[in-house]
Amino acid sequence: MMRSMYSAVSGLKTHQTKMDVIGNNIANVNTVAFKSSSVVFQDVLYQMTSNASGANAATGTGGVNAKQIGLGVTTGATNLSITTSGAAETTGRAFDIRLSDQSTTNFFVVNNGSENLFTRSGSFYVDGAGNLCMTSTGYTVMGWQVDPTTGNIKKDTVSALRVMQTSNLTSAPEATTQANVSGIIDKNDKDVLSDNGLVKTLTFFDNLGYSYTARFAMKSTGTDGKYTVELEKILNSDGTTFYDPATETDPTKSLDNIFGVSSNATIGTYTSVQSGFYYDSATNSLHVRNNAQDTTITWKEVIDKKDADYPGYFTGNTKNYSLKEVYGVGDGIINQMKNSKNVSVAVTNGVLTIKADVTDYGIDFSTKDGTFKGVGSRNAQTKPNSVTLNMSKLGNNPTQFDNITIDFSGLKDADNGGKSTAVMSTGSIDDGVTGKGKKLGAMIGISIDNNGLIKGTYDNGNTETLGQIAVAQFANASGLEKVGENCYRTTLNSGEFDGIGVEISADGSSMTSGELEMSNVDLSTEFTQMIITQRGFQANSRIITTSDTLLEELVNLKR
Repeated sequence: MMRSMYSAVSGLKTHQTKMDVIGNNIANVNTVAFKSSSVVFQDVLYQMTSNASGANAATGTGGVNAKQIGLGVTTGATNLSITTSGAAETTGRAFDIRLSDQSTTNFFVVNNGSENLFTRSGSFYVDGAGNLCMTSTGYTVMGWQVDPTTGNIKKDTVSALRVMQTSNLTSAPEATTQANVSGIIDKNDKDVLSDNGLVKTLTFFDNLGYSYTARFAMKSTGTDGKYTVELEKILNSDGTTFYDPATETDPTKSLDNIFGVSSNATIGTYTSVQSGFYYDSATNSLHVRNNAQDTTITWKEVIDKKDADYPGYFTGNTKNYSLKEVYGVGDGIINQMKNSKNVSVAVTNGVLTIKADVTDYGIDFSTKDGTFKGVGSRNAQTKPNSVTLNMSKLGNNPTQFDNITIDFSGLKDADNGGKSTAVMSTGSIDDGVTGKGKKLGAMIGISIDNNGLIKGTYDNGNTETLGQIAVAQFANASGLEKVGENCYRTTLNSGEFDGIGVEISADGSSMTSGELEMSNVDLSTEFTQMIITQRGFQANSRIITTSDTLLEELVNLKR
């Protein structure tokens, strides 16, 4: 038989192998992160019909080359274009991730339950157990966990990323430690001038995330540029009273231990009497004005606070008159007098002055331009910018609350048409965030950044790191073994995986969320190779038919 027939058969087989590879490439033209392959041919052994000989100086003859006849072709190698990235496909899904390589080829590390495999396909989802998995196979994505003691990523042996585990579904609450007051306080504001004062509230959190509301009252002292702020009470989130200084019996929780400095101060000044009364400056006396008679009244002090007439009344010949009736003193001042020590009431030249031991802080402003000067003890000449609400003295245990530093430097004393705009807010006056305090947060979203860091966002404003996706790099990525399902396995020629992996940004590479890597199959190249393969197959077929014709002629020599 002729050698050419066997060479042609090897050519047919080899071209069929190449066609198989081309067919597989085209079949996977839309497979996520598929890497195309190509076939390299090599010739087979040669039959030696005559060995080569060297030149012979004695005979004067030259050398003769060896006479060899080739025995066909075989597949030399199947090359995998694994280092060539496919184009980007935008999906908008948070768990679709595309690897962008800089100088080395990166792979996601996944586990099938028995071994680590490697893939470029970044189509992931979160399964029922909270694990980040491949959507196609369910293989778990491997990476690094968060060190619970530091909150940082601990880069040791990779493990399954269980991003939706129970501990990740909530974010720890934070106690409020800072607050601020800003806006305008207008001395002509009726609320500021009233006995109850301008009431402002501050909602804050304890260390367990429960919210409370503190009620403060800002009042005018009657002196330009000087106001006071006092704590009225603290309410629970349901509106019930948590702390009321007027009814608190524990001396360690008295108001001066919580907020304010105690001092004997004027709590009310009234320069004119109500309708139906008048002051006679000639006789320095108060009178009731009516048609029947003109009765002189004088102040009568009542010492017993349990007495219904406390702190006293104005009395005439047949009838008594209260502070409210004569001077319009409000219930707030009356209650403050009942809850205070060293109360005094004096009428001088028709002006009623009420003094009592009060617990509050003075707020001072410049009388020149209304800028804030300080807050603190009324009697202090210089005052700081902030005071402290000592919440650590309240609560069921010393760690339930943190003290809250309240900065008043955002206030300004100015004419605003009789309308104050002062507001109290939690957080630092610089950024409004530091020390703000937070409730227990519920997870509302997960994102993956360019470094593979998985971060959870919570409805209390927190963002926490849940883990990091690790990648694998190999000395010879083309040496990896394809095992199907878009996965690869290490071989002796690819290099081993150390079990730890690397951070993708180590060489400038990155991950892009919301995108997938498409197949790198080039249809124009594949169709061109298909034509070349087809012609090569046809040519080898012709060798067989031609060789058959020669053999036929040989057989026909004898007829």
